[in-house]
Amino acid sequence: MAVKRPAAVAYVRVSSRAQDLASQLAAVTQAAAAKGDKLRTIYREKISAKTLDRPQLTQLRTDARAGLVRRLYVFRLDRLTRSGIRDTLATVRELQAAGVELVSIADGFDLQGPASDVVIAVIAWAAQMERTAIGDRVAAGIARLKAQGRTWGRQRSMSPALRSRARAMHAAGKSVRAISIALKVPRSTMARELGAVVTNDAPTKRKATR
Repeated sequence: MAVKRPAAVAYVRVSSRAQDLASQLAAVTQAAAAKGDKLRTIYREKISAKTLDRPQLTQLRTDARAGLVRRLYVFRLDRLTRSGIRDTLATVRELQAAGVELVSIADGFDLQGPASDVVIAVIAWAAQMERTAIGDRVAAGIARLKAQGRTWGRQRSMSPALRSRARAMHAAGKSVRAISIALKVPRSTMARELGAVVTNDAPTKRKATR
């Protein structure tokens, strides 16, 4: 069995499943090619960086300690960790101690120089402040909506008047399909609003769960 040699890899991360990794993937691939590197592994995650306990980051650190990583590309340092200066410095030092060269594309700083600890600390502090500011804005938004008598989160796709019409038609024996066509509402949405099972056109109610 051939022994794996240290290679160039990349780590990309976004905070939620709704976000796209495409721009980071393109950036790290292009940066690696510019240095003559072909990325052997790209560690990908859609998860918050508020903790270091992330499956792909854990795998990356394990591979680094095993001597399998020569150079690590990240779009920005906060993609790697965003949980404060201590965690960021500890993670970078761990990687560097394993012989890994860390390349951050968008930060615009050399993370290998004599002043690298200062640079990393400043970047980590800025990332933590940004995360705190985002949390403050979310909390303020929730408080504002509550003060207005509104709810936070996904809004219903049907107005109260439309729901009333749909329920009246359903009570009169109309099928979910017929109601959705008549009111121009997707069948799955209509079924959810009416609590009906979409297996046929009959207006069957969902069984109550205990």
